[in-house]
Amino acid sequence: MTSRNDHYTPQPYDPYADDDSGSGWFNSNGTPPRQQQYEQQGHAYDNHFHPGQEPQQPYAAGIPEQPHSGPEDQPTYALRTVQYQQVPDDAADEPGYHIPETPEAGWEMAASRRRAWVSRAVLLCILLVQAALSLRLSNTAFQDEALYLAAGHSELAQLLHGTPLPRDYAAYFSGSPQLYPVLAAIVDAKFGLAGARTLSLFFMLCTTGLLYSFTRRLFNERAALAAAALFAVLQSTVVMGYFATYDAAAVFLLALTTWIVVRTDRAPVIAVLLAAPVAVLAVGVKYASALYLPTIVALALLTAWPHKGGKAFLRMVLLALGIGGLVVVGMYTTDLMDGVRQTTTNRVHGTDTTEFLLEQSAKWGGLMFLTAVGGAVSYVRRSRMNESPQAIGLGNPGWRWRALLGLVLCGTAVLAPAYQVHLGTVVSLFKHVGFGLLFAAPMAGVGVTRLVGAHFRYPQLGIMLWTATLCLGIQQADWRFDVWPNSTKMIDVIGSHVNSKGEYLASTPEVPVYYLREKSSHSQWHSVFGMDYKDKKGKYYSGDEAYRQSVKAGRFNLIVLDGLTNPRVDDIIAAAVKGNSHYRLLAEIPFRNANGTSEYRIWIKTS
Repeated sequence: MTSRNDHYTPQPYDPYADDDSGSGWFNSNGTPPRQQQYEQQGHAYDNHFHPGQEPQQPYAAGIPEQPHSGPEDQPTYALRTVQYQQVPDDAADEPGYHIPETPEAGWEMAASRRRAWVSRAVLLCILLVQAALSLRLSNTAFQDEALYLAAGHSELAQLLHGTPLPRDYAAYFSGSPQLYPVLAAIVDAKFGLAGARTLSLFFMLCTTGLLYSFTRRLFNERAALAAAALFAVLQSTVVMGYFATYDAAAVFLLALTTWIVVRTDRAPVIAVLLAAPVAVLAVGVKYASALYLPTIVALALLTAWPHKGGKAFLRMVLLALGIGGLVVVGMYTTDLMDGVRQTTTNRVHGTDTTEFLLEQSAKWGGLMFLTAVGGAVSYVRRSRMNESPQAIGLGNPGWRWRALLGLVLCGTAVLAPAYQVHLGTVVSLFKHVGFGLLFAAPMAGVGVTRLVGAHFRYPQLGIMLWTATLCLGIQQADWRFDVWPNSTKMIDVIGSHVNSKGEYLASTPEVPVYYLREKSSHSQWHSVFGMDYKDKKGKYYSGDEAYRQSVKAGRFNLIVLDGLTNPRVDDIIAAAVKGNSHYRLLAEIPFRNANGTSEYRIWIKTS
């Protein structure tokens, strides 16, 4: 009978064994934890021999050997070692593997198909946002929209059927009545006012796309996308995108002219003449577009200078001569000079103060303008636009060229406000601000990229800037489309009282002329912005007295006043109607607009 130790020796992976060492199977000296513990404690019975049991030998340093027999043999768990094998000398020269070469940059600077498609996808999202912002606007026709569409229908009737024009539109239109009004009338005849407004949206979407393209050519994709994103949410862009006037078409033609100039910067010098007819067409659509032709001519020099050197001056001269020659030919072969003088060169000055005009300009475009100025300053200080380390060794335009480019683009944004300060009028300023910001947008794109930083270090700054521009654009566009009253009820009331024989007086005659063009013509309607009258005795009246005497004599079959367009003259007419036996009050139609509440007052002739 064999006696056994009176203590329990744990086996490998025994879940009930105590790990007193708090570490692995072996301590650092190779001694099993529990054996080491008992040796340190020095119990007396550990040194006794028991019958039938070999005395335990102290653990020797080194790698223990695994016994092959004995029921009480304790296994060891030493790690297996691998003998070092001598590598042959001939193999040391040719290792079995190679470390691949690591490129200096993880992306290529050259344009790629993937980068182009990603940029186009982002641009498509920007255009969808722009379209949604414009399409959400809603109201009946503004008096300018009604005027141009009605004139377009008259011009179209003359072209197709030889019908005499009710008025000489060329004498006071700020653009050729044979261009945009005719095109818009064709669309309006098929799709109505919504179709004509959608035509403007098409022009503005194309403008944003062209802006992206020539900004990408000047700088890079990121600056181009930032410029397009800011321009797409401006108040002027959103409003002109659903406003049936010739402003959207003019902005589009200016953008197309700029795109041609930038795109042909490396082509033969004569290729720049492709931009000349487009620039002249822009001036024909809206005469005020001529204000931006010097900028385009300057860009012909600046964009070609890095590639052609002194030949860029020849390019600039060719474009200037081409545009100037076509403009002269157009002016002397058409009858548009009166309109140019009345609406552009000899325009009547208003009474709006400089402080008010600067405040409005800052409100409508100040944020983007400041971004453009910041981008221009940053671009002058550091020309590098690519984040790749490979771009460090590339040649860049000198600081003088960069300064001139920033000055030309940013300076163009102040042309319209400066001109309207000279005229002293805020009329159309909200649209003209957008013309200048089209040219400042590339520098604004640079400003956004520098604000965000390399590798999108501070994307929240760019998002905050765009969100602020978006919120301002939405609020200002909503207000702008709510300035004029909804005329639906007014048209319904007067529709049955209008025919082709009567004479009518209205605060905004263009609106009923457009909606009731099948029943009356423009020559039958009179406005509250000046009138001449000759009574039955041959006496001649003008101005305020003409209104008093004509109403007193019962000249008009219908009088429609809104109290907003020209309140002073409205009060004169209302006083002349009061107690007048020729008229009776037909209806009072209240309405609300962005400035408060008012009402249409409609009188009809009784005798």
